[in-house]
Amino acid sequence: MNMQLESKLKTLPSTPGVYFHKNTAGEIIYVGKAANLRNRVRQYFHKSRTHDPKTDALVAEISDTDWTELETELDALFFEAEMIRRYMPQYNILLRDDKSFVYVRINIKSPHPTVTTTRRPLDDGAEYLGPYMSKLAIASALRLLRKAFPYSTHSQTVPKRACLQAHLGLCPGLEAGMTSLDGYRKNLRQLIQYLKGNRKKLVIEIEKDMKRASKAHEYELAANLRNQLQALKSIDRQVVFGDREVMDISKDRGLMELTELLQLDKPPRRIEGFDISHMSGTDNVASMVVFVAGVPDKSQYRKFKLRVPGNNDFAHMSEALTRRLSPKNISLWGLPDLFLIDGGKGQVSVALSILNTLSIDVPMIGLAKRFEEIIIPYKIENAKDLQFKTLKLDHNSNALKLLMRIRDESHRFAVSYHTVLKRSRQTASQLETLPGIGPSTRRKLIRTFGSLRGVLAASEEDIALVVGGQKAKSILGLKT
Repeated sequence: MNMQLESKLKTLPSTPGVYFHKNTAGEIIYVGKAANLRNRVRQYFHKSRTHDPKTDALVAEISDTDWTELETELDALFFEAEMIRRYMPQYNILLRDDKSFVYVRINIKSPHPTVTTTRRPLDDGAEYLGPYMSKLAIASALRLLRKAFPYSTHSQTVPKRACLQAHLGLCPGLEAGMTSLDGYRKNLRQLIQYLKGNRKKLVIEIEKDMKRASKAHEYELAANLRNQLQALKSIDRQVVFGDREVMDISKDRGLMELTELLQLDKPPRRIEGFDISHMSGTDNVASMVVFVAGVPDKSQYRKFKLRVPGNNDFAHMSEALTRRLSPKNISLWGLPDLFLIDGGKGQVSVALSILNTLSIDVPMIGLAKRFEEIIIPYKIENAKDLQFKTLKLDHNSNALKLLMRIRDESHRFAVSYHTVLKRSRQTASQLETLPGIGPSTRRKLIRTFGSLRGVLAASEEDIALVVGGQKAKSILGLKT
């Protein structure tokens, strides 16, 4: 350990946070979380402490360490995951022993919804939140939230009477009629809202519902809502998988480098990334992802089912930006501090023409996939055509890592929506061959089971609950 690092470690705070180990080239090689930064980081350098060979190799490469202080350990849980997704540090991969990431799965459309964790998300119509690093930490956080949002974990066999968890107030008791299916799904939507970071808005909504129930003399409902509020407030300011801002914007090195690179007046607090996805001009979609203070705010993500047909990325990008910048959407979402377009000069030029037409003055850049080149438009005085400057940053650049993270997230979000539309269309076309299965029935099946695979995997009894016994037999004929 060098003298500069030794001196720096003496200033470590005793607070929760995330730390970044770097090599001599300044590249981040490991990201970790800590309930106490001082204790956790110093453990790496204790000579008396035994490490496995992989950790020894990591410690041998550490030349510098930075950290970000956070309010709670749960803040650190989320922020660690986000930083690993952004920087892809080599030792985070090595030290995971080939384990995959963890997702929270909520199959809210099921006749008996459950909340579970999984390492393999599927296109089955369920809501997936993540990915996250530690299954143990996620399980602890979900147990904490279960007191405020009771949920079922009976994924294999559903009991015929109320389970012990239901009597303890941790399970909705759907099988015993303790909660209606609609009421339970509302509870799960609130849980999802909380997991996505909309805590303040959720608390306000519950308080309004409680007062409304009290005025209507529905005292049992009002008492349940009061208990839910008390459980939420007991969690205090802990952030469980929230996608809100959890750090001082000035501490994000990627944002600071980006500010200097683009010569902005201040760091871009809100960045919106756009991408297009289609297959040979069919199921055309666009995605809009939002990063606030350098981390994703998934509650503000938006997707567009494009109306312009055919394989024309320029026309599709034009439509997406036009719809995003409609007066209604500007009023609802405001304007970002920076637009990031997934593409080269052509895509950026088309997108910028929309801004110019609408007289919107917001910086816009592009990121071309092949060579990870940053496309920066600029105007020369008295010149008719727009000029472009192409920058190729070092692969260790914090600014480039941030832009790549936003670009990749917009691509993932676009592809996932495109896949949903494609499979829904394929499912509809197969169901159309069956007599008596019309558009309304198809919508019910897809809404309930998520996909054709989900329909075929369901039992005849489950399908009959949705469309009736006769139609259920016809649908199960597709299996043969």
